[in-house]
Amino acid sequence: MQIPTILINQHAYLGKQCILHVYRGSYAHGMYIPSSNPSSIDDIDTMAITVPSIEHYLGLKSFGSRGTKEIKQGEWDIVVYEVRKAISLLSQGNPNILSLLWTDKIIKSSLAGRYLIRNRVLFSCKQVYRSFEGYARSQLKKMTQGAYQGYMGEKRKAMVDKFGYDTKNAAHLIRLLRMGNEFLVTGELAVDRSNNDADYLLQIKKGYFSLNYVKDRAIDLFSQLDQSYRVSSLPERPDIDKVNKLCVNLILLGLLRQSVNFRHRVN
Repeated sequence: MQIPTILINQHAYLGKQCILHVYRGSYAHGMYIPSSNPSSIDDIDTMAITVPSIEHYLGLKSFGSRGTKEIKQGEWDIVVYEVRKAISLLSQGNPNILSLLWTDKIIKSSLAGRYLIRNRVLFSCKQVYRSFEGYARSQLKKMTQGAYQGYMGEKRKAMVDKFGYDTKNAAHLIRLLRMGNEFLVTGELAVDRSNNDADYLLQIKKGYFSLNYVKDRAIDLFSQLDQSYRVSSLPERPDIDKVNKLCVNLILLGLLRQSVNFRHRVN
């Protein structure tokens, strides 16, 4: 799948200002069901980090809503973070944006983007426990509250009617808990589940299991997550000085790339 050229041409922060752009969601996890399949309820989700023009940093320009912009066109759903917002979320252990540094489904990666990926170990910390646990609790609540949500399309509502619960949220729930456990043990995020548990997660997503089964598995995984946190050898939180230095370097690299005479090398 190729991102439409018209989107890149319309938005500078997806073009020259973009330092890293990747697929996220079901496509990145190896669980994407194409729209040609009648049972598909997936969009094509991507995530990008951008360094806006120098006017943003030295002038009065702002970037989106609190450093975030979202583009929706057809089945494309693109979230763009200004680099400082991205680093802030990474420092908090946000599961969605952490996956950006460990996925191999890369659309675009500049020198600054590759520099960020090389320094991803800075964000391998125990504090991700709180984020993964919180996100999983949110998915559990959405899955079981028995009401349609505003973001649901007709196909997804039909799935809720058929199985009595939101099977897509159920798959997210189990995946998040498994990935959180793995991360606390290894310090690495296994984003692509193709050679891991994608088939099992797709079975959950397609409603092969009862709601009670999914809830029981979640209870077990929440318990494992607590244990993984207790025994994890990862540092408690990121080194803020190193993270600040990384952020400054990314901004400088991004701005230099936008200049005509850019000649810079990161050692």
